[in-house]
Amino acid sequence: MKHLIKTATTFCLSAIGMLAMMSCEGADLYKVSAPDWLADKELPEEVLNIVDVIPNPAKLGTADNTTGFWTVFTDDVKTEPGMTYQLKFVNYGGNSNWKNFVIVLRSEDKATEYAVLRADNWGWGTGYTGEESDSHFTKMTEDKRDWATWLKAMSMAKCTALITNKDNGKADVKITMIGADNVTYTQEYTDIIVDTDNLYFCFTLEGCHLEFGDFDIEDSEPVAMTLNGVPSEVVVGTDYEEFISNISAVVTFGEGVNKDIKPEELQIEVIPDFETVGQKTLVVIYNKTYLGNNCSKPVVASKIFNVVKELSVFTETFVVPAPLTLGAIDNTSAPWYETHTDHIKVAPMETKVVSFTSYTAGVNNWDNFLIRLGNAAWASSAVVRADDFGWDSGYDACTHGCEDGRDWAAWLQAMNGAKVTAYITNNGDGKGDIKLTMVGNDGKTYTQEYIGINQLDPDDFYFDILVENAHVVFDQILGATDNSNVWDNQVMSQMIRVTAHQAATFNFTNNSAAVNNWDNFMIVLGNSAGEQKAVCRADNWGWGTGFDSCTKTMEDGRNWDEWRAAMNGAKVTVTVINNGDGSADVKAVMVGNNSKTYTQDYTGVTVDNPDDFYVRFSVDACHLVFE
Repeated sequence: MKHLIKTATTFCLSAIGMLAMMSCEGADLYKVSAPDWLADKELPEEVLNIVDVIPNPAKLGTADNTTGFWTVFTDDVKTEPGMTYQLKFVNYGGNSNWKNFVIVLRSEDKATEYAVLRADNWGWGTGYTGEESDSHFTKMTEDKRDWATWLKAMSMAKCTALITNKDNGKADVKITMIGADNVTYTQEYTDIIVDTDNLYFCFTLEGCHLEFGDFDIEDSEPVAMTLNGVPSEVVVGTDYEEFISNISAVVTFGEGVNKDIKPEELQIEVIPDFETVGQKTLVVIYNKTYLGNNCSKPVVASKIFNVVKELSVFTETFVVPAPLTLGAIDNTSAPWYETHTDHIKVAPMETKVVSFTSYTAGVNNWDNFLIRLGNAAWASSAVVRADDFGWDSGYDACTHGCEDGRDWAAWLQAMNGAKVTAYITNNGDGKGDIKLTMVGNDGKTYTQEYIGINQLDPDDFYFDILVENAHVVFDQILGATDNSNVWDNQVMSQMIRVTAHQAATFNFTNNSAAVNNWDNFMIVLGNSAGEQKAVCRADNWGWGTGFDSCTKTMEDGRNWDEWRAAMNGAKVTVTVINNGDGSADVKAVMVGNNSKTYTQDYTGVTVDNPDDFYVRFSVDACHLVFE
């Protein structure tokens, strides 16, 4: 064992000195007066008493990763109050999240295990009294972890563990893992209840092997920074601290290693101000090296956003993910993270709507679909299930629940063949919502909401759908492909809710028998009870009490024979707007097989209740293929 006392001092640079050093993107923004927070200031010196440890044996576990749990251990290391013990090692991970290193805090006689801590945000012991207890220690991951990506990265991950005896009856453990993907992952366990004078630690493992050594993680300068959680719009009067609390950054250092940075570690300023309406520039500075020392040249990133009187109108877009059938049809697809759709982007202030039929093995509640929110690089902020459960850092902040008085056994059986509509919303402020409507095979409607998922970048917001012991079939085709269906109120798409001040968009190909003008798509406006307020056809016609009040227009100088023939294979975009005042507008843009564009508007359709407004599609001698 080697002993080394280290001293770390932190401070902020003055405004003039900092600006003089900046040469990266965004530095030209500082042709304004230096803000107050860039004034010189001294921060208190922090003294870290660190003991470097190489345990015995220096290699633990068999190289083929077959070592079972709790079968091999390093020697116990005694800790002294007020000291931190640092261990560096390479983790050769296995094929499950828990098949990695494990740190054990225990008493000298091994009779008391204060904590058994895994690499994957999990643990147990006398110092950890359970998930539901106020006295359990805090565990957290600082990275926006996608568990499947993390698991792969843990093979040959370079790790540093810091174990601190806090001399107050508690201990902290912090682990930094530089994965095989060169991304930095962190895991912390704080305020573990221990006997300060009888605290020992050792390592064990499961299905992996470790190699301890005195390798150094070289310090490096920051070279680039990406901002996350910056909203595109902020309502004037929003609390500034609330605004910046959702902002984080990913900093890239000289060796190509990335690190997630929390808001409190960043220097943030809004130029010219945050209090008035208008376009603003958010400027963020980070001035630390990888190991937390002061760097020679800070990195700067900036982003434009708007302070507004009220947020812009949300839009809804109906989408059909690929593949159209997700998961094995015998419902054997597992684990959950291996089978997923394509990655679908959601713009700020937009809701993506997906409809599908869900099938389940029906053994466990989680034998169903899942929805994952994250970014284009597949870094996950939240994974939510159909059964009021989820995980990941962004999930922890959300409010979730089901308000249908659910009998779980009945619900599970009803989910085999359930018709599901999922609403995935990018709120534009670093937060997202997921709402589910599930009409079971028992005819009952079940709802599930996850509101306020955070740690999302509104400009880099994606979702995908996954399955575990289930499969889903996405709704793409409406109507018989031989165009044999006629209007009879039977062939209908699922009802899509359009909330007040929202505009819903649908894209599809219209395939028509082309005999009559009405051999085309139909748009049905109504409410949750299925009442039809208006039916709007493609050919400047419709009916219903709500339709009677509307203005219908087509401005394409239509030749009906030409149009009727062109509608077989026409590419159609339909937009339905809930005006929020008891009326709705419908607009159809139809690009025919002759490449001509035709438009059809129905303005001022009466729908009565803007808070109970739904749209669905039907067919008459045609079929629709949604995109």
